[in-house]
Amino acid sequence: MAIRYDAIVIGTGQSGPPLASRMADEGLKTAVIERKRFGGTCVNVGCVPTKTLVASARAAYIARRATDFGVTIKGVKVDMRRVKARKDAIVNSGTRGIAKWMRTTDNVTVYKGHARFEGPKTVRVNGELLEAERIFLNVGGRAAVPDMPGIKDVPYLTNSTMLDLDVLPEHLIVIGGSYIGLEFAQMYRRFGSKVTVIEMGDRLIGREDPDVSDAIREILEGEGITVRLKAKCITVRMRGKKIVAGLDCADAAKQVAGSHLLLAVGRVPNTDDLGLDKAGVATDKRGFISVDDELRTNVPGIWAIGDCNGRGAFTHTSYNDYEIVAANLFDGGKRKVSDRIMTYGLFIDPPLGRAGLSEREARASGKPLLVGKLEMSSIGRARERSETLGFMKMVVDADSERILGVAFLGIEGDEAAQSILHLMYAGLSYQQIERIMYVHPTVMEYLPTLVGNLEAV
Repeated sequence: MAIRYDAIVIGTGQSGPPLASRMADEGLKTAVIERKRFGGTCVNVGCVPTKTLVASARAAYIARRATDFGVTIKGVKVDMRRVKARKDAIVNSGTRGIAKWMRTTDNVTVYKGHARFEGPKTVRVNGELLEAERIFLNVGGRAAVPDMPGIKDVPYLTNSTMLDLDVLPEHLIVIGGSYIGLEFAQMYRRFGSKVTVIEMGDRLIGREDPDVSDAIREILEGEGITVRLKAKCITVRMRGKKIVAGLDCADAAKQVAGSHLLLAVGRVPNTDDLGLDKAGVATDKRGFISVDDELRTNVPGIWAIGDCNGRGAFTHTSYNDYEIVAANLFDGGKRKVSDRIMTYGLFIDPPLGRAGLSEREARASGKPLLVGKLEMSSIGRARERSETLGFMKMVVDADSERILGVAFLGIEGDEAAQSILHLMYAGLSYQQIERIMYVHPTVMEYLPTLVGNLEAV
């Protein structure tokens, strides 16, 4: 006989726990199922550990640059065991906190184990059958492992297993020149590894504008990272203790030999072992669960939230999924995924902050545009901190005067870009920026200068 609940939440990423807590507060008897570690990707193998490592790598980088600021430091060394220990402590604190939250919340029962559907309203875990009218899937995703020649015969790392290292790779080969790969590439270069990035495309981060991609490549190569593009056919093999990546590249040598290999070529949803077919839940060809604008699946009473629905691959999109579902269920709302403006960051140093459309996407719309650009070398704070790489860019609809998108690559670019979101959500004219008094000396005080550089394209 099934154990009855009002709601079941499968997975404890960024949207599952707050939704379970909200339902419990509403008096609903709720089951939470987690098969591995509380907190999902972000807390365990995503944002929290990687940004902790980025901070350690930046400390090493700044220490080596100390003489630029008139400070003498001798013998900068990186202790990878202490770096890892610091990261582990921060991660474990987050994981334990979420687990305690769920286990001490009234009306919530926690199950540790793997959940599988047995019908549209029933789930089995640890041999027990649970039943509920509402089921929410927050099962996240994992690193994709491409079927490239030789991959089964070499040791490789993913974004998850990379975090287990407490040694410094002599030469790290990164396959994949996008967000995850580039963050690891820069941090390990700053720790002291030789690093080569291999990308199949003709530029890094192909979804970004070419000028953004080019500037990021310049930043990374300026720190000694080797970038190999147009690697259309990649093979891997062992040569003694070395991992050799064979390349069909248009330039330079046809192979790269290294000590460690990181695969960073995308992610796949954790939906292949949930028994979705028994519930009748539809997925797309990549395995992402199909949802409507309110995150409902094709089966009444089942929602998919977070990375597994393909509607955003970020911590903040997952949490926003929770906000949409909770508002619509309990607050009489009619919130929709399509109402949100996409925003995200690339946390290399300096970071890239993005909001709204890229210039390329805006041009494809056919609208008359205004585009403005300002080099970070023009900004006082950047010069004062000797961090002048990158630029700001804004794209505006010339007719409505609404801001369509921004790309801020540079010091504090992640914070600066999302500050524009308030104007974008409010639908205000870009000219509002020129009427604001900003604090000096900051990066944001140069927004009126950026607006003054807008030109028709």
